[in-house]
Amino acid sequence: MKKLVALFLAMVMVLSMASFAMAEEPFEITVLLPQFPSEIDFTTENNPILAAIEEKAGVKLNILWGPNSTYGEILSTTLADKNLPMLIAATDARAPIIIDSARAGAFWDLTEAVQDEANYPYLAAGADSVYQNIAVDGRVYGIFRSRAYPRGGMYYRTDIAKAQGIETVPETIDDLTKLAEALATYSDDTYALNMCSYTAGTISYITIAFGAPNNWGVDENGDIYPAHKSPAYKEGLDWLRHLYEIGGIDPNFAQISTSEWDNIERTGKAFMRFDCMDNAHRQQEWFENNAGATEQIFMSVCGLKKADGSITVWPQNAGFSGEILVTKSVSEADLPKVLKFLDWLNSSEGQTIINAGLEGVTYEIGEDGHRFTPEGDDSYGNRSAMYFSSMNQLGMGVAGNLENPPAAVNKGLTNLRERYNQLNEEFAQYAVADPCYPLISETNVAFGTQLSTIISDAAVQYIAGLIDEAGLQAAWEDWAMQGGDKITAEYNEAYHAMMAE
Repeated sequence: MKKLVALFLAMVMVLSMASFAMAEEPFEITVLLPQFPSEIDFTTENNPILAAIEEKAGVKLNILWGPNSTYGEILSTTLADKNLPMLIAATDARAPIIIDSARAGAFWDLTEAVQDEANYPYLAAGADSVYQNIAVDGRVYGIFRSRAYPRGGMYYRTDIAKAQGIETVPETIDDLTKLAEALATYSDDTYALNMCSYTAGTISYITIAFGAPNNWGVDENGDIYPAHKSPAYKEGLDWLRHLYEIGGIDPNFAQISTSEWDNIERTGKAFMRFDCMDNAHRQQEWFENNAGATEQIFMSVCGLKKADGSITVWPQNAGFSGEILVTKSVSEADLPKVLKFLDWLNSSEGQTIINAGLEGVTYEIGEDGHRFTPEGDDSYGNRSAMYFSSMNQLGMGVAGNLENPPAAVNKGLTNLRERYNQLNEEFAQYAVADPCYPLISETNVAFGTQLSTIISDAAVQYIAGLIDEAGLQAAWEDWAMQGGDKITAEYNEAYHAMMAE
């Protein structure tokens, strides 16, 4: 049995005039959310963050917490129960259990609601394209949890690059190659590229930079095809294979846990990473606080020009990370109340409380109008852990970041946080979308995970020199015979039907 950690914090609050609740008693809503970190006891009474949410939103929350490490199993167990929470946070909107449950009628169809600007202005402000990315058979069953877009890129150590004779920020793939080759020769016991067992991001970044599709593409005839059939995909793998051959990638990369990824850079074992660009400012700030850095030693990069001058960017996400679903445990009469609560969570007031907490409790406001926590005072962090930690899992942010007061843009010695925002804005137009996100392939739902493993394992083996081009091609043929061709056919049928509408 999978164990849910339940939090029942109930308070009778006097509703403010600004509250949307019309009843004398707050409307009770049950919610299932993932918890980070799971070892914190979140059952504290008189939680001021929770009390503020309930008072201002006019609700009473009954939150069921599931440790993130086992949340997928908890979600499956919960959806098999007849007594569902009213709201469920799904970390994977395309998971088979979510698709199957939506088709079985477990969730309310919100397609019209998310277009209702009069009643739900913040929900309606969400991008239609992202709502379609979480749709099942063309219908929207949840509110997407927005994420920065495209977010994917690379960052590197500028001080090490300078020591190797590279002082300019790379703008082309050729520039990146020169940088990687220079970093690879820095020393015998260090590596250019920080690569670990999570290979998907690294491979996607470089193959899409060369021009490959994002998982699936549309060819010149208007047909869907898998990314590995693009010549650019092979070019990207060849780039990584070359870097591996010259000692630029740790030979044991496939066995390195993601939990060690940051530490590899912090111990000076690797100097470049293809990942989320925002990690650059976190690493910079770590070096300032823990390693005595007195200047900017990291630089983030997004799009790189190919030989023809074009730019194609890997979006680390599709503009969302999961969704919040409204289950049929909510009556039709009460559905507007639940949707009003979700709308409030996306407002400026709602976003600020669930993402930052409260002034005087988890932050203070500086003279510049930005949030900050006083240095040397651990009480703010302690209160965040006790009262606030995972409340942000209620967040969606479909209308964009409306937090007020805002967080400080830059911290420490650099403007890397501001640069991150600028790069996202500049290169979003070059992000390569997956055309199959809103489509359903029954074979992919049933066998997609194990089939995609054939492709990813072959890519890793090819990069590491364990198989040659013939071995890579054999793996692709195996994928096709095991069900890949059927997935392709099903996606084509769904895609052409969608385009004909």
